[in-house]
Amino acid sequence: MGRFIFISTREHDLAASDEVRGVLAASGLPTDALRVIRLDREPLGEIAALGLEHCPGVILGGSPFNTSEDPILKSDLQLRCESDLSRLLDVLVHDDFPFLGACYGVGTLGTHQGALIDRRYGEPVGTSHIRLTTQGQSDPLLTGLPTEFDAFVGHKEAVSRLPSTAILLAESTACPVQMFRVKTNLYATQFHPELDPQGLAQRILIYRDAGYFPPHEAQRLHDEALSARVQWPALVLGNFVQRYGPSV
Repeated sequence: MGRFIFISTREHDLAASDEVRGVLAASGLPTDALRVIRLDREPLGEIAALGLEHCPGVILGGSPFNTSEDPILKSDLQLRCESDLSRLLDVLVHDDFPFLGACYGVGTLGTHQGALIDRRYGEPVGTSHIRLTTQGQSDPLLTGLPTEFDAFVGHKEAVSRLPSTAILLAESTACPVQMFRVKTNLYATQFHPELDPQGLAQRILIYRDAGYFPPHEAQRLHDEALSARVQWPALVLGNFVQRYGPSV
């Protein structure tokens, strides 16, 4: 069986590399079982050339990009990444191909399916208390998770309205769409299943001037991240790998 594909849109090298570390740790994948594609460095190219027929599944990491941003304010890089991901999702959704998008996946898969993405339900950097819906409690990617758990979040935009093609799997009081599924095999989470306390603490320092929080709060948020007890979300990535790559 071929390698899982992980797609990153982070320009900051330390953030990009630590995200890969988090994905490997949470999923249990060995390094040689994950093919990393940095969209910030080069275009995706022809979808047919990706070799999806040999790939168990595609994972999309988080991003400083916001899909709901006014197109006039988007950089050329963001516009190119969005175009590449839209072309990829055309194929993945058509084929019901295994896909898991973390945080930025909500904006990309949601936009592709016609969800309303705006800034109504953004959440500050830190933890959010997640609740599984009835459908979520029986979904294979959420096997082993309790019906309520804490997860790391930090996002400016979120889903305000899901399309009829999506099934809500998890929610929270502050953000009503924390996870959804399209068809049988395409998933997106608003929370970060790949983040551990050290990863979030590092990301807080990297993005301290990116508008997620006042810069003077960075140290406090960093310290709170290191002391947080977040353990369950990693199972989402582990379940994804076990479901679609059982031989790994």
